[in-house]
Amino acid sequence: MNANGKCIMLQGTSSHVGKSLLATGLCRHFYRRGFRVAPFKSQNMALNSYVTSDGLEIGRAQGVQAEAAGLAATVEMNPILLKPKEDMVAQVIVMGKPYGDLSAREYRNNYLPTALEVVAKALDKIRGENQVVVIEGAGSPAEINLKERDIANMRIAFMAEAPVILVADIDRGGVFASLLGTLELLTPAERKMVGGFIINKFRGDVSLLQPGLQYLEERTGLPVLGVVPFVKDLGIEEEDSVSLQDKKAGSESGEELNIAVVKLPHISNYTDFNPLEAEEDVILRYVEPHQKLGSLDAVIIPGTKNTTNDLLFLNTSGCARQIREAYQEGVCVVGICGGFQMMGENLLDPDSTESSELAEIKGLDLLPMTTTFRSQKLTRQVKARISSHRAWGELGGLELEGYEIRHGCSTVLRDMPCLRVIPEYREEEEVIGLASEDMRLLGSYLHNLFHNDLFRRRWLNTLRAKKGLPPLEEGAILDTKQRREESYDRLAAILEESLDMEKLYRLMGLNCNL
Repeated sequence: MNANGKCIMLQGTSSHVGKSLLATGLCRHFYRRGFRVAPFKSQNMALNSYVTSDGLEIGRAQGVQAEAAGLAATVEMNPILLKPKEDMVAQVIVMGKPYGDLSAREYRNNYLPTALEVVAKALDKIRGENQVVVIEGAGSPAEINLKERDIANMRIAFMAEAPVILVADIDRGGVFASLLGTLELLTPAERKMVGGFIINKFRGDVSLLQPGLQYLEERTGLPVLGVVPFVKDLGIEEEDSVSLQDKKAGSESGEELNIAVVKLPHISNYTDFNPLEAEEDVILRYVEPHQKLGSLDAVIIPGTKNTTNDLLFLNTSGCARQIREAYQEGVCVVGICGGFQMMGENLLDPDSTESSELAEIKGLDLLPMTTTFRSQKLTRQVKARISSHRAWGELGGLELEGYEIRHGCSTVLRDMPCLRVIPEYREEEEVIGLASEDMRLLGSYLHNLFHNDLFRRRWLNTLRAKKGLPPLEEGAILDTKQRREESYDRLAAILEESLDMEKLYRLMGLNCNL
């Protein structure tokens, strides 16, 4: 390593303790202090991904952290991404491009021995370009059965010469046992890398926690750098679908739009719908395929890492039938990426790209198109324009921004109102979205479709009109980018109040007048 950026590393006592969010907040803190700061996570397992400006795929958490740091995301921030595809099988993304579909054993035995070189080069580049690097671990560093070939935790701390902060989630209970147990299972050399603890997601009076904090410090000789409160509705995108279990629908008054997102077994990039969740006139809920959809204004079929298997699951669970019935009853049906493909007539998989068992499956037969899956993966940021067809109404002609991550290519079987890639942006006006003339069917390959503020408000107003509600004024449109920026600042302020920043800076060997 010839890089010299100062590093700090967050490792957890388990998954979902809040490492990603804390790393995001620290990135924004250092950015606000005038440092050039970047995130880093050597190996990420997530179905929420992010496409960089040069068309490479990384974990979405690192894309969010880069935005909080005021940087454009690069592939070096997350050199290895694992996207679960089937039981014990994941698509392995290396430096933003598909390496192959590997079983857990194949990945561990065949790829991991070569992975450290890839990770080291990426980390070296990140450190060389930045003054501060906030490194996020994965899972726990104390998984004894995995430690020998772990490339996400202590091995990276040694590589980066990064002091480690152990993070524990007190909301789960057993916080002191989890911290002490994790420390106990580390080797003496690994324990020396640990510089302190953060207790996350605390609800209540911190003074009541003081006896436990004092015991922890006396027992380990390490400081508790802070207790971070449980923060509700922060408005920052989560790393993966495990956080969906924490989402709750809001209360209803009868004046809202009821929208359901089908929680597919391999749901991916559900952050597409965060802006809908933030709208004051929307009740958004995630529904398991076997549950009743209930009374709705719209149902959304999201993206998925395994379109054919998830479509099969919709059929066997009865959800596919519910979606068709809902459409017949006047409910708007929306599909994004894999959900868009499901809305077609047929899905063909001649190369076993999606599934080793299903070469062909019939779609929901809602849109006139056929999708064929190919081994080559398309990842790109795009700009698109809605056609001027009268069916679109006030949506017609709007320009949209988003990104695509897909293996499938769809053939439209008859002319329909569509969404096309802008010709000056691409060589052809490729169709990447369709709508029915009554606007009760809408499908698109465009992720972040609802992050386009004017489109989102006008689409919601079409649903309001069908429900007999007046439109909401466009002058007060929710600005999603401004909301994200405010959320990053709010999170940084919470950490600055909750953590002992002087100790953190000293731990990093970083000079700053706080």
